[in-house]
Amino acid sequence: MMALSSAFRERLEHMEHSRNQRLMLLLAEKELQAHKSQVLESKLARIGSMERSCLFLDQKIASQNFRISALKSEIENLDAKYDSSSRKLKAVKSEIEELEEVEKERDKFYELKISEMNEFRENVKRFLTETRTRVQELRNSVNELKSTFMELPGNNGYMSSSEIAEAEMKRAELLAMKESLTKTLQAENMLFARSPERWKPIQSGNSKGV
Repeated sequence: MMALSSAFRERLEHMEHSRNQRLMLLLAEKELQAHKSQVLESKLARIGSMERSCLFLDQKIASQNFRISALKSEIENLDAKYDSSSRKLKAVKSEIEELEEVEKERDKFYELKISEMNEFRENVKRFLTETRTRVQELRNSVNELKSTFMELPGNNGYMSSSEIAEAEMKRAELLAMKESLTKTLQAENMLFARSPERWKPIQSGNSKGV
């Protein structure tokens, strides 16, 4: 009985020891599971934070892409406006060059006309001087004929045929020169009457250019 009791006690102790070991293992496993759960929760939290960061970055990238797209569109619009302005500028430059050429041709034309007008004035002055001289010469000739006619003895107030013919020729020449002089003076008066209207734009243009 004593041997049986001792063996039973040992067996109980062994069972108790085994139970305690299993309890300790269970506690250790429970603590390990709890630690694993904490680690997992921490990792999940980090993953969630990273996902939120990724979402924020995705939104930021999308916003930046939208801004980039808007800037590209604005740049394209500016390029189109620049091209249009450049074409208009080229057209304006071409028009200015054409106007400058027209202005040069106009200035040359005006210079030519002014030169012709000055030459015409000189010719008129020369013609007037020559005409006045010739008229005076004819008048002197007529006066000489009259004086000669009056001094001739026995002419009874009559002239010979040759003298009459010479007097008629000089009279006709004098009348022709008078008519030519009258036409020239009329043409000159008409020209100078129109001159202020024709040359006023030139003078005003030159004064602006100065």
